[in-house]
Amino acid sequence: MEQKLRQQDISALLIAGPTASGKSALAVKMARELGGEIVNADSMQVYGVLDRLTARPDSQDLAEVPHHLYGHVSPGTAYSTGIWLNQATEVIAAIRARGALPVIVGGTGLYFRALTGGLSEMPEIPDPIRNELRTRLETDGVEALHAELAGLDPVMGERLRPADRQRILRALEVVRATGRSITEFQGRGGAVIVDPLSARCMVLEPARPELHARINQRFDRMVQDGAIDEVRQLIALDIPPQHPAMKAIGVSQIADYLAGRHSLERAVELASTATRQYAKRQMTWFRNQLGEEWQRLQP
Repeated sequence: MEQKLRQQDISALLIAGPTASGKSALAVKMARELGGEIVNADSMQVYGVLDRLTARPDSQDLAEVPHHLYGHVSPGTAYSTGIWLNQATEVIAAIRARGALPVIVGGTGLYFRALTGGLSEMPEIPDPIRNELRTRLETDGVEALHAELAGLDPVMGERLRPADRQRILRALEVVRATGRSITEFQGRGGAVIVDPLSARCMVLEPARPELHARINQRFDRMVQDGAIDEVRQLIALDIPPQHPAMKAIGVSQIADYLAGRHSLERAVELASTATRQYAKRQMTWFRNQLGEEWQRLQP
């Protein structure tokens, strides 16, 4: 049995894992035992309104230990890994100043990579450029954006496949905002906020049948606990469909149910399927992108 972990032995505790793997419950348990405070590292749990639908910690968890960076962003606000990193850096410094242990938990791999210095420093993209290009992606299609990218940045235009929507969008945002190719920014490691060698890094790898069962049960519970009302509130905000908050799993499926396009049972089935597919992508990313300093755990 491994020797009991102590706060003074580590600089931070990082807990990654796919959706519904139990990482939030583990974070609360570890934070309570080690005198820690929890920092969210999930790109959807930052948004307000989507409380149940993004499985944010409930009132009991929030009462047990301090939680940070949950539900603090308006769903209509543009948010990025860079913004999260700046906010997380300030929060972690404040936690350490209080003599507590930062416990960072979530399912967004890029957040963990940014935190440990493995993400290239990218320029901030002005909102007008970001919003214009995301709207055009939906209205004109990725082919039009790829053609523009090829004219402004021939290297990336040649490198990226015309169907690679997100990377084309990102490369075009950078060249439009700076006049420079994204290749000039790639490869520059960012500042190390949490040194993975002095931290304890854990990634949960649940057995697939158990994870699928948890996902199915959880989405049923989300619907019972108010997810439908959350989607109604989100729709009322009239946010463009390409905005990240509108792409949270369950939003489009429940919106289709509210519009009468299919039954609630079908919405739950489609959302559960989408969640299982997302969890598979998360597990693949963690398996391929997180290094040997990450301890692999069966929850």
